[in-house]
Amino acid sequence: MKSAILLLMCFQLSVYTLFGQNITGKWYETQNPNASLEIVIDKNNDYYSGTFNWQWKTWISTINAPLDHVTVKNDSLLFELTHDNFKLNFKLKKDNETDTYKGFFYVNGRQIEPVTLSRSPIERDMTIAPIVEKTYTRQDTLRGKITDERAWWNLTHYDLDFKLDIENKFIKGSNTITYTVLEPKKAMQIDLQEPLKITKVVQAGESLTFAREGNAYFIQLKENQLVGSSKKIEVYYEGNPKEAPRAPWDGGFSWEKDANGKPFVFTSCQGEGASLWWPNKDHMYDEPDNGMTIRVTVPEELMAVANGKLTATKKNKNGTTTYQWTVVNPINNYGVALNVADYVHFSDPYKGMKGTLVCDYYVLPENLEKAKVQFKQAHLMLEAFEYWFGPYPFYEDSYKLVEGVGMEHQSSVGYSGYINGQRGRDRSESGWGLKFDYLIIHESGHEWFANNITYKDMADMWVHERFTNYSEALYVEYHYGKKAGEEYMKGISHNIENKIPIIGDYDVNDKDYSGDIYTKGATLLHTLRQVINDDEKWRAILTGLNTEFYHKTVTTAEIENYIAQQSGLNLKPFFDQYLRTVQIPTLEYYFEDNKFAYRWINAVAGFDMPLKVKLDNKEQWIKPTTNWTHEYTKDTAKELIIDANFYVAGFKNVKNE
Repeated sequence: MKSAILLLMCFQLSVYTLFGQNITGKWYETQNPNASLEIVIDKNNDYYSGTFNWQWKTWISTINAPLDHVTVKNDSLLFELTHDNFKLNFKLKKDNETDTYKGFFYVNGRQIEPVTLSRSPIERDMTIAPIVEKTYTRQDTLRGKITDERAWWNLTHYDLDFKLDIENKFIKGSNTITYTVLEPKKAMQIDLQEPLKITKVVQAGESLTFAREGNAYFIQLKENQLVGSSKKIEVYYEGNPKEAPRAPWDGGFSWEKDANGKPFVFTSCQGEGASLWWPNKDHMYDEPDNGMTIRVTVPEELMAVANGKLTATKKNKNGTTTYQWTVVNPINNYGVALNVADYVHFSDPYKGMKGTLVCDYYVLPENLEKAKVQFKQAHLMLEAFEYWFGPYPFYEDSYKLVEGVGMEHQSSVGYSGYINGQRGRDRSESGWGLKFDYLIIHESGHEWFANNITYKDMADMWVHERFTNYSEALYVEYHYGKKAGEEYMKGISHNIENKIPIIGDYDVNDKDYSGDIYTKGATLLHTLRQVINDDEKWRAILTGLNTEFYHKTVTTAEIENYIAQQSGLNLKPFFDQYLRTVQIPTLEYYFEDNKFAYRWINAVAGFDMPLKVKLDNKEQWIKPTTNWTHEYTKDTAKELIIDANFYVAGFKNVKNE
């Protein structure tokens, strides 16, 4: 009996020695090259405690945050912490061969990624790669610049009329362009991309000569172009348009089949430009003031859906049908869409801020029942976004969801999937992303930011995507509460890359934009909301933007200036920091006796953003600048936690320098 007890005591001692005594001290995560995690575990009697320092290359650093629980049991190491309402868990097991602990990291119970803790740190390059200067072609300039041949005339209306030969993937038709003369010039630029070609140009019954330079056609007009006069030009074209290799990311025509083997055709052209499939003034700065008419002729068993409202349907003797769609509001070029299929249609009118909004839905027959359920979210979207942004901007043109490809086509939002999340995935990893259909909410948000407020130059594409990405969080907040919206924002913010600045190069068609125009742009807005610290004022700014710039094209400067004026703040350093650099502003701080010192580093000159923090668990605001600020406290401060709604980093200077 005594020998058995002695054997058991020896076994317990060996377990304590292997898994208890050796667990204290520093551990380093060695698996993620973009994040540096340092864990320090202490033991006092039989109680384990610890701290962690987790620095992300593209996100925030949380310095000296305490672990809530540390459990060492046999060969397992488990610890957890709470970071601004997120529960982070690490579940690891000892690997005796490598003397490491391996397992997984969880957020609110969801497994995120593998983790390996080692006694030895690994070398990581936490610096951000230098920005490589881009090069552009003459074609990039012809597409992206307001050339002399564009600047002298103001676009007022498009009348697009074409036949679609689906069997041969062929388009033939014309676009009658109405414009007002601003300067008396006679050389006009119209864009159409190969392999399509312009076959004839007519003004006042006379054929005109033209020369082609790549995708730009330069037309020589004969009539006197008197300032203030209204003119028309008829442009005839034909050909096989480019097919989309990966819609909508690589644009073009998509020629598909439905479940019954019938044609299913749709377009997407953001980035490439609408001249990919029809001739137009393909620059975002100028939209047709009086809208657009779109007439499409297709086989009689199919339906063609475009933008605006269906105003005429004509059955032709040759077995085709012509559908006429009328847009009365200005429309941006890439927002013009074509969808052709054996669609079934149903409606669900919405009583909104400007009366009854016609909501029409066009889906493939096999998806009708799913659509009737999924599309109920459209009313939830309209309710939330009219609250945050003001009235839906295109009551006269209706609101539509059209099965095809997810895209922000104006008043004719492209859709596919019939599943919540982004293709069933919650990008935020917060759980809230599965509460709504990403395509319905995100693409519809573009009706306010992209279609109502439109960038003039592609370099400012972030204006479209930042507000719309942020609209997802506002949708969550409206229906599930402010805390839910914050959790969604914090979740998606971890997708920030910080490889290149958000704003691109001007006067060229810069398609190589950063993915940060989405997530970092939204995070910028969320951070700015904290700085303004007045939700009613913030909402007034959002609705005010859609009033001030109603149906207008804008520059980044105009948006910046409006927000600064309405907030009453000097926001130039703020916007310069987040839009024009890839640096994360970092709060450097230290504690010394009763002194708390702090400043911004990694920041542009004049950066002075106020910051909400918890100092020894007491919430307060501090006002750092790029110079040291010293505060004196009654008691010695020990811990600082930065409010996670700010996109900043923190650095505790233990040297007190």
